Amino acid sequence: MLNKILLKIKSEFILFVSFIVALISVFFVPISKDYVSYIDFKVLAVLFSLMIVIDGLQKHGFFTSFAQRILYGKKRLRLLYLILVLLPFISSMFITNDVALITFVPFCVLILKMINKQEYLIWTIVNQTIAANLGSMATPIGNPQNLYLYGKFSLSFGGLVSIIYPYVLLSLIYFLLSCLYIKDEVISVKFDKYFTFDIKQTAIFIMLFLICLLSVFNILDYKILLVIIVLAILIFDKKLLRYADYSLILTFVCFFVFAGNISRIPQINDFISLLMEKNALITSIITSQIISNVPSALLLSVFTNNYHALILGCNIGGLGTLIASLASLISFKIYLKSEKVEAKKYIITFTILNVILLVLFTIIALVL
Repeated sequence: MLNKILLKIKSEFILFVSFIVALISVFFVPISKDYVSYIDFKVLAVLFSLMIVIDGLQKHGFFTSFAQRILYGKKRLRLLYLILVLLPFISSMFITNDVALITFVPFCVLILKMINKQEYLIWTIVNQTIAANLGSMATPIGNPQNLYLYGKFSLSFGGLVSIIYPYVLLSLIYFLLSCLYIKDEVISVKFDKYFTFDIKQTAIFIMLFLICLLSVFNILDYKILLVIIVLAILIFDKKLLRYADYSLILTFVCFFVFAGNISRIPQINDFISLLMEKNALITSIITSQIISNVPSALLLSVFTNNYHALILGCNIGGLGTLIASLASLISFKIYLKSEKVEAKKYIITFTILNVILLVLFTIIALVL
């Protein structure tokens, strides 16, 4: 029984931590009707809707089939590597960084094993992870912290892009340079099994995805969105409701409570406010290294109106440690299931590349 509890805590560690800190904060700020005002219901509704729609597209083979069509045939190894990295980079802008990694990292493992190039596995997966974290910066729906901050500060799409685009362009330059690590030779990619996608189901879920975007851009009320999505899922694929990532929703709720309560404790409020006033960018980056960037965005947004620094800090802060972005743990877990695992080498490679990019991007952010 104890082992099962420990395994559950391990699998949902961030949810467990968020619940504990929320619970602790309750002792300082008694439960009242004010708690309801802490929670951003629009963010929760849009996040849930996007997650379940993307799960539907993934389940019906859209992403896997698309990737196979791009990767099939004779290619230069450097080009293959670049495709494997750019797939999560571009797709994370629309399907979130964690879904991009869940979809394309297993593909990387499969393909490099198939062409007998496992020596590039760590390098490629680490850079896929970096790509998903950096690519997801570019849109409001690329990652949970952007979705929250986009709504919290009532930003326009152009406003968000203007903050992020220099770093997206720098990311592309980095990935092109990272190709030099790969030997330039011609290889052939074939698949034992070819996936097809259900055209009718895919069309339905693409339509639902577009409806989600209407709510993201404040064209459609989030309550109407939630009703449409739930009814559509009940009609077309109700099993998706069973497997939705409710733990992420609960994590958000817990951190909303924690952040709301913290802001009502004068001593802590004054301390965090002082840090954010002195340097919101650095505070956001450092906090992200410790508790990851999504909780950092939820917590620190209560203490500042400097959304420019907060967005940059929580997005750039996804680089660095393995827990700076929860999506990074997804790649690591997938890698650990592959053959001839070298966990220490993976962590060292991951940390070195991430810290170099974190320092570089932070310097640029401070200068700009």
